[in-house]
Amino acid sequence: MFGTTWGLIAEIAEGSGAPVDYVALSYIVACASLIGGKRRVSPWGGWSEPCIVWAACVGDPSSNKSPAIDATTGPFRMIETDHAASHDERLRQWEATVERAKAEQAVWVESVKQATKDNAGTPSKPIDAVIPDEPVRRRLMVMDATPEAVGAILSGNPSGTLHLRDELAGWLLSFDRYSPGGREFWLEAYGGRAHVIDRKGSKGPLRIPFNGVSVLGGIQPEKLSECLLSGSDDGLVARFLWAWPRPNQFRRPRSVADIYKLESIYRRLDGLSWDVANDGSNAPVTLELDPKAVDLFEEWGRDNDKGMDDAGALYKGFLGKLKGLVLRLALTAELSRWASSGFGQEPRSISVATLGATIEFVESYAKPTALRVFGDAALPVVDRNAATLARYIIKHGLRVVNARDVHKKYGLPGLKDTGAVSEALAALEDADWLRNVGKRAGETAGRPKADYAVNPAVHGRGGA
Repeated sequence: MFGTTWGLIAEIAEGSGAPVDYVALSYIVACASLIGGKRRVSPWGGWSEPCIVWAACVGDPSSNKSPAIDATTGPFRMIETDHAASHDERLRQWEATVERAKAEQAVWVESVKQATKDNAGTPSKPIDAVIPDEPVRRRLMVMDATPEAVGAILSGNPSGTLHLRDELAGWLLSFDRYSPGGREFWLEAYGGRAHVIDRKGSKGPLRIPFNGVSVLGGIQPEKLSECLLSGSDDGLVARFLWAWPRPNQFRRPRSVADIYKLESIYRRLDGLSWDVANDGSNAPVTLELDPKAVDLFEEWGRDNDKGMDDAGALYKGFLGKLKGLVLRLALTAELSRWASSGFGQEPRSISVATLGATIEFVESYAKPTALRVFGDAALPVVDRNAATLARYIIKHGLRVVNARDVHKKYGLPGLKDTGAVSEALAALEDADWLRNVGKRAGETAGRPKADYAVNPAVHGRGGA
């Protein structure tokens, strides 16, 4: 799906000390946000999807989620610097236009006064006397903003933007607590439709031609349950792509990524032109699927629907959104591969090869990862804590586990008090992972050591 860009993605991941999964998903979202409202994809008449992708990188604080995301989105800041320079020039032109409009307005006001004295008809206000709206700077990325603030940015950024959050948990949990109507705004921001925000005290509503925001951020495993299971079953979390890889072993990088190559890809996507509507306004260019790609998409769509009725609520919602997501990913992949080549005409359709690679990615990676994320979130607290401890046992090759060490030394999320530790250990005993082998020291009276032997089969050494 990534084509020749995969080598660059792998080098960025190595340089940031992060699993390649984090960089790959960050790259997808970054490219989608730059394409934004300028392109759409359609499998057949009556259905089209915008280029908007949401993705979440799951991992502990030490898994290098943030370095991977920062490295992949870093070129955005350089591109925004150039946009800021051109914005300064537009701002100066606007200020000159405003002064001219004020002067024209003053002349018109005097003409109205004279007409009133002469009992003549009121002269119409000339177009040159109308003060134009202040130009809005191109924003490739926003990091922490209210729906109204994002709306104001989108009103002057018709191709959309990227919402980057270091911690998605704070964003996902803020909707109902601090931002009334925020959840509804973000649900619509995934659809990319026109949107209107009525602002208190404003002369008129804020009109957004393309309410499209791609979302990218990290989230810690212990926050998944609260974030995914809170709020209404409105499909918001079902819109996310998920990455939850094992952390990389620490080592120095063997190569240096060509960040200028990444920047050139982003600049080419950012520079995509608009089509022009009949009224002269900006309009998206729609890429259709090639005939063979249409057949493949139809066949896969039927297979994807099989078993949906038996799926859990979260995963069922994910499967339901997957057809649209496959189209969006295929559009992003087709255009990003073109941008990475640095030459040639822009593609005007989605090839069967690109769609096939996208479907393979979804089936072999996106679906299994979503199952893991949603399954972990739906587990009872005791089972989640037991799974956390089980992963720690495997990661560190432990043969003996001490309850006090779990509580005091391991620093595992959810296992900060003795009650939670005892329940997790009991759950792993019931699962035949552990066996209590605690003994008193010597012949002294007192509480036995809470030592638990790990079943050798856990580490593949046989035994029971």
